[in-house]
Amino acid sequence: MTRGTFLTGAAAVGAGALVGTALTGQAGAATSARAGTHPAPATDPRAGGRPGAAHADARTTTGRGLVHRGVMYECEDGERRHTGWNRARMRSDMRAIRQDLHANSVVAFGTGVERLTATAREAVEHGMHVWFQPRMADVPEREILDHLAETGRQAELLRRQGARVYLSVGCEFVLFVPGIVPGANAVERIENMLKGNWDPAAAQRKLKRFIGLAAKTGRRVFHGPLTYGSAHGDQVDWDLFDLVSVNYYSYFADPRGYAKELTPYRKWGKPVAITECGTCTFEGAPEAGGMGWDIVDYSKPKPEVRKGVRRSEHTQAQYLGQVLNVFEQLDLHAAMVYQFVTSDAPHRRARRHDLDIASYSLTKAIWKTEDHPTARWHWEPKESFHAVARHFAHAERRDRVRPGGGA
Repeated sequence: MTRGTFLTGAAAVGAGALVGTALTGQAGAATSARAGTHPAPATDPRAGGRPGAAHADARTTTGRGLVHRGVMYECEDGERRHTGWNRARMRSDMRAIRQDLHANSVVAFGTGVERLTATAREAVEHGMHVWFQPRMADVPEREILDHLAETGRQAELLRRQGARVYLSVGCEFVLFVPGIVPGANAVERIENMLKGNWDPAAAQRKLKRFIGLAAKTGRRVFHGPLTYGSAHGDQVDWDLFDLVSVNYYSYFADPRGYAKELTPYRKWGKPVAITECGTCTFEGAPEAGGMGWDIVDYSKPKPEVRKGVRRSEHTQAQYLGQVLNVFEQLDLHAAMVYQFVTSDAPHRRARRHDLDIASYSLTKAIWKTEDHPTARWHWEPKESFHAVARHFAHAERRDRVRPGGGA
């Protein structure tokens, strides 16, 4: 399921009301449309892939801020001919991510083992730490696990060649894995959850079972640090993993609210990673959290941004600067911004058709024509790109001068 298909369908069923994790009944924690946190012992290959064994790259980071600062990079087919993953474009993007954004880490997420592996290898060539995160949705469990296993094998090969690699076994399974909640796809599952056509207790048992299967599959083929991209508030047995990871889109006017909300993740005594964070590009977007994308009316012949929504690159930049500072102060292990570019949500001059307003990306996609992206479409940095680049560059300089600095 592509981003556009999901957003169109989710908007049609009123997914904007689906905030928090319905499994726990916790309100206020928004779920990402695409869909981490803490430092501790990870996996030692000699320990047979058991969680809790020592691993240098997932160490506790008390007093030094984040170890991994980076961005999410999507490896998917596009909704149109020229908007999907492209090798030449990816290579150019990796250079920009390292040299201009000053990121030291990248999450390669999506489908297609070849795409994920090529992206990861390119990131490593630029000296970056890399996360593999396969995301296969709306297919039988066996296909999801087989895709994970093959991705994990490639991640292990890269790790054995000396790269710094993590493997995330997936993302927010409750929405994207069939059978946990009734429905043929993520949109139908959301609709059933909204209508109460599901059993939360049964869904939690099924979710726990599938997370266990995914962890076992990952361990079998990959012997580096393992994690899972959970939605904020999800109930996960983190004993199965080496890092506690959360996709985090909360907003607090008082920054102390973030610390209060994230502190419980430390109880596992493991590195805490923010595996997704960010906000859209309009006034009030941070308050909308992970549902910020739900400002587009997809029922129109040409999708329209709803009336009253005002584009604001400054709002997006300010929010990211704030939360990245908080994550540094909390000494979390990693923070990965969602996301680098959203090629199917172009920036347009007309506000009502400017789909980039509903985008979390640090860059704006500029199509050659208003409605038809050719192979020559390009991206331009938003204010948020520059804000994140300043933060990453400053943190990188600070790490260099500290004893034992560097990731």
